[in-house]
Amino acid sequence: MTTPSETPKPLVLVVDDYQDAREMYAEYLEFSGFRVAEAKNGQEALDKAFELHPDIILMDLSLPIMDGWEATRRLKNDDRTRTIPVVALTGHAMTGQSDEAKGAGCDSFVTKPCLPDALVDEVRRVLATHGGAQPR
Repeated sequence: MTTPSETPKPLVLVVDDYQDAREMYAEYLEFSGFRVAEAKNGQEALDKAFELHPDIILMDLSLPIMDGWEATRRLKNDDRTRTIPVVALTGHAMTGQSDEAKGAGCDSFVTKPCLPDALVDEVRRVLATHGGAQPR
């Protein structure tokens, strides 16, 4: 049971079709004081976001069934999820990709592969910018 002085750990939804990447990010985020939920495609990301209302979403852009671009657009166009920050994760570090991600509604952009501590730093930065809770 949470006491009034305690705030629950922030929930991060990690969306990546590559299981090893998902598990690595999830383990490091948990180690760093976050709660983690996982999704392996864009449709599953939408379903989990609507159900769990995470504090932040790490969204791979190249996903099966529904890509991260479309999933992000749908999240940002839905009243239930539009305020949840989305950090785009992509292995495509091409010029203009960051602007395209922001145009789709992403709040930040991280190029994979990235070191887990750099990703955690970015999650903390985005949460602080959006007034989200921080792990202790």
